[in-house]
Amino acid sequence: MGKEKQRKLENILVYRWKAYNYTDVIENFKGLGYEVDAIFYSMDQYDEDEGMAELLRKTIRAKTYAFVFSMNYFPVISDVCQEMGIRYLCWTCDSPLIAMYHESVYNDVNRIFTFDKTNELEFRAMGVDRIFYLPLGVDVDRVTETLQRPVSSPAEFTNTVSFVGSLYEKNSYDRLEPKLTEFLQGYFAGVMEIQSRQYGRANIMEDALTEEVLEQLQELLELEKTDRSFSDVGLVFQITALGFKVAQIQRVRDLVMLSKRLPVSIYSNSNVFDLDTLEYKGGVDYWTEMPFVFHNSKVNLNFTIPNIKSGIPLRVWDVLGAGGFLLTNFQVELPMYFENGKHLLWFSSEEELEEKAAYYCDPRHESRRIAIAHAGYELVAKEHTYRKRLEKMLELAQD
Repeated sequence: MGKEKQRKLENILVYRWKAYNYTDVIENFKGLGYEVDAIFYSMDQYDEDEGMAELLRKTIRAKTYAFVFSMNYFPVISDVCQEMGIRYLCWTCDSPLIAMYHESVYNDVNRIFTFDKTNELEFRAMGVDRIFYLPLGVDVDRVTETLQRPVSSPAEFTNTVSFVGSLYEKNSYDRLEPKLTEFLQGYFAGVMEIQSRQYGRANIMEDALTEEVLEQLQELLELEKTDRSFSDVGLVFQITALGFKVAQIQRVRDLVMLSKRLPVSIYSNSNVFDLDTLEYKGGVDYWTEMPFVFHNSKVNLNFTIPNIKSGIPLRVWDVLGAGGFLLTNFQVELPMYFENGKHLLWFSSEEELEEKAAYYCDPRHESRRIAIAHAGYELVAKEHTYRKRLEKMLELAQD
């Protein structure tokens, strides 16, 4: 009780941007007894932005904070916190982050939490010892409360198979491709075709960027970076170009394939008008509408962007937290938390995706599908809430 009373006197400062889960994280910090102040600022650059730096200095000087927090890592925040002697906690919701490939990751004040174990191991191998693995989670209470509210058109959120997410039809690879040589265009077409069929089993993109290929890219493409950044053309091209283009190839191909056998709905802000076999239902609000889609779809699909090497993306936790049945591509970390066929289903090929989706949409297997969705919900409600994640974060941050 004494610790709880003391904690209620502590304030934390949050840099807030457009990350979906900020409200959940902030509310759970409050539930742990913290007073939360938030600052909003549109940064021109994540590593050097004097306007952001000065706003942060001014805010920190005006009040005593236990620490500064942000979703994802921002070098300018780390540097100001280092300068002012206040601890900086951050938690990635995207991986890998180019912003993390920066000298500031070695600042003493940092406590960096990443949802991708591979990402943690990579940075520890580089000598960053204040980085910790922390998977994402879900605010089950908030989602349950949302689902209790009436909706005007339930049919809008009722589906056989559904996918909520981007098709990445606007990607930097398509913009860069005309600058590439004919050899590189063909080479990357082959690499992306192979990668699009891995479904979380392997990431071949890094190995495909050989020294010879990187030399050609360096001559063709301009990479803007500051003196303190240690990202390179290979990292930037892999993350911002190849990764998103592979996601587009895989998602479009597999959704169209599945829609030839089953009714498939897509909720997205992407342009899908040429995909006439899909039922386009527009975008959905993350807070007020998306839980209904997950709860009322027989099968919810997840396709993890290949940039995420081993981690579990937010969509997985969101589906399970809404009591939805999830069919997801395999990720290395999934067996650490879930049992395949008990809490969710994963697939490792296009054929397996089609087979499992058809099986669980069959009315003869409805009771089994409902049981799996319920087991997944029960597990995340007990073990994988934001409350538990933040308690673990605060424990690790004391080191």
